[in-house]
Amino acid sequence: MNVLILGSGGREHAFAYSISKSSLLSQLFVAPGNAGTAQIATNVALGVTDFPAIKEFVLENNVQMVVVGPEAPLVEGIYDYFQEDAALKNVNVIGPSKQAAMLEGSKEFAKEFMERNEVPTAAYQSFTSDTLKEGMAFIDSLKPPFVLKADGLAGGKGVLIISDAQEAKESLEEMLVGGKFGAASNKVVIEEFLDGIEMSVFVLTDGDSYKILPTAKDYKRIGEGDTGLNTGGMGAVSPVPFAGDVLMQKIEQKVVIPTIEGFKKENLVYKGFVFIGLMIVDQEPLVIEYNVRMGDPETEAVLPRISSDLLSHLNAFATSSLDQENLVIDERSATTVMCVAGGYPEAYDKGMEITGLDKVVDSIVFHAGTTVKDDKVVTNGGRVMTVTSYGTDFNEALKKSYQNVDKLHFDRMYYRTDIGFDL
Repeated sequence: MNVLILGSGGREHAFAYSISKSSLLSQLFVAPGNAGTAQIATNVALGVTDFPAIKEFVLENNVQMVVVGPEAPLVEGIYDYFQEDAALKNVNVIGPSKQAAMLEGSKEFAKEFMERNEVPTAAYQSFTSDTLKEGMAFIDSLKPPFVLKADGLAGGKGVLIISDAQEAKESLEEMLVGGKFGAASNKVVIEEFLDGIEMSVFVLTDGDSYKILPTAKDYKRIGEGDTGLNTGGMGAVSPVPFAGDVLMQKIEQKVVIPTIEGFKKENLVYKGFVFIGLMIVDQEPLVIEYNVRMGDPETEAVLPRISSDLLSHLNAFATSSLDQENLVIDERSATTVMCVAGGYPEAYDKGMEITGLDKVVDSIVFHAGTTVKDDKVVTNGGRVMTVTSYGTDFNEALKKSYQNVDKLHFDRMYYRTDIGFDL
């Protein structure tokens, strides 16, 4: 079959890498893709939310499946766009409906869904500029630190954790009145701080049955020891070493099953990946957030551990037969380390030549913000590339990743040297 992957990051390169191995594949396209996807697929100059242009391409190239990488097309309703068009409705779109995508598009919607379906989560309230005073009073009612979340999509950067009540109130005002995160923070969710250790669980569902994919833990802050500004993610480890059988059973019973059953109960059409961000507090899982697609850079550590045919699993969505698929997981650990442009997540330069790619051995380089210019691979984003390696445990895998990161170079390249430090 012909497959189109939407997106341009490391996540999409990892999808392309996995799907390209399938015997079911005829042609693979990535829109817009990057220098890495260009080596294993055909890059197409399409905007991920330009639905009419995507439609034209899909019909012209007889595309039978569209794998949606980033959240924006899902929140804007690409699944519904295909379903409502007679010429497109038989295309297998991997991703939830617009209504179900609100689980990521609105923090408040997600919290209300969790409450209705008894999914454990932190206590919260949401506020707008009209209820700013009440928001400040709510901050006074909580113990520090305070968690402030922009309700809408803010590129992974809309969450603030602040220890000082006065600073939290000022930030709330900046978000609601000052437009700190644009329209995303027209509404702000304030919730109690959960003191525990984070991990992510990924679930594949055809709307009927589900498969739990390998667990992962990512590292969001720019600085060593989880300090500094939030980023889109600086590295990831899979599986999470502390997630033993007992904890995984709790997660499945208390979180995964109520979530999937909730989709059915509320008629939320969901055929795709569910990313569940968890905080483990005293060995109990609480949900921090849902994402309605795979995370990045976790995908670059999770997908390489799926040794069965990913395209076959996704193809089963069309006939709701995922339960008949045999998901096979590689027992080895996989780790990924993100190399970013100097200055990221604030201002950074693009167009730096990347060298050393040909020297990497025994690791996989997934391109993120890269492009080809004058036959050279150059930087084209803040998060530039990840280096993924296997090992008998995460320490061995990380050692390999770091050995290969040392072979790569571009001007002002930065990476964290302490991925997995808290494990």
